[in-house]
Amino acid sequence: MAYVDIFVMPVPEANMDAYKKMAKLSAKVWVEHGALQYFEGNADDVPEGKSTDFYRAVKRKEGETVVVGYAIYKNRKQRDETMKKVMADPRLADQMKNMPFDGKRMFWGGFKPIVEAAAKADAMAAAK
Repeated sequence: MAYVDIFVMPVPEANMDAYKKMAKLSAKVWVEHGALQYFEGNADDVPEGKSTDFYRAVKRKEGETVVVGYAIYKNRKQRDETMKKVMADPRLADQMKNMPFDGKRMFWGGFKPIVEAAAKADAMAAAK
């Protein structure tokens, strides 16, 4: 059964170009080390809630947006092996020191599935 890492962070809109560069490298590194899929997306249709929402979760400040991402793995064992390799990858070392966002307001976690479903491969290809 699959395993998913999900992460959420505030990113200054002024730093989005630098963030996108970092995200592209991160995607490459995660997939090379074993992730089956890697995704990051910028807030687009994200409403502000009455009690809680994505913005409050990251304590968004003026001029920031919210980025959400995930990586999918075959299982928890493969995720743990992949993460060990990713964290040791020298290509990410500089980025970890000079992140274009406030890492203290980022949150993440690993999730085991309750339900899994997928579109047929041809429908997924057509959506791209």
